[in-house]
Amino acid sequence: MFARSSTIQAQLSSIDAGIAYMRDEVMSELADMPGWVGLSLLVDRRSGRCIATTAWETEEAMRDSQGRVRSIRDRAVEMFGGGGPLVEEWDIAVLHRDHLAQEGTCVRAIWTRTTPDQLDSAIGIYRSVALPGMEGLEGFCSASLMVNRTTGTAVSSASFDSAEAMARNSMEAADLRASTTQQAGVEVTDVGEFELALAHLRVPELVG
Repeated sequence: MFARSSTIQAQLSSIDAGIAYMRDEVMSELADMPGWVGLSLLVDRRSGRCIATTAWETEEAMRDSQGRVRSIRDRAVEMFGGGGPLVEEWDIAVLHRDHLAQEGTCVRAIWTRTTPDQLDSAIGIYRSVALPGMEGLEGFCSASLMVNRTTGTAVSSASFDSAEAMARNSMEAADLRASTTQQAGVEVTDVGEFELALAHLRVPELVG
């Protein structure tokens, strides 16, 4: 499974219009594309950072969608009142759901980097150490790890039932992050917390 993420710096006053456009227009346009398996949208209403992620059955399907997706993305940027998006492509290395997202679900995303030759080892530690640790955090809903095997960059996203649960588990999560990233030999480059505005990914369980 593969994914393409588009990070948009939105105008705060345009976020709700952008969410509505993604829900009412983009979803139906993407549904007709071969190999498309879903869409998620993360929103930070304080900073304006919004991240739309589409998932695809194969790398070929993701590549073949580029032309059609570009015009959709450009219109989404307009609706969010943002500038040119940062577009990144990923291999979905891990996905685990304890239960489906519900209204109010929030996400803590962690961006990391390592050398490409250390990436498989880091994925193994994520599966065996980080994932069980996250499952023990209050309000845990799901977790995913997306990686770029060329650059060694990765992003881990853990979702929780509410902003309150995510706030209460923040210290425990920080301790887990420090210990597992040290063990994996990866550098944390960014941490963000978001509202899960849209959750329509149909990616199957990927933990083995």
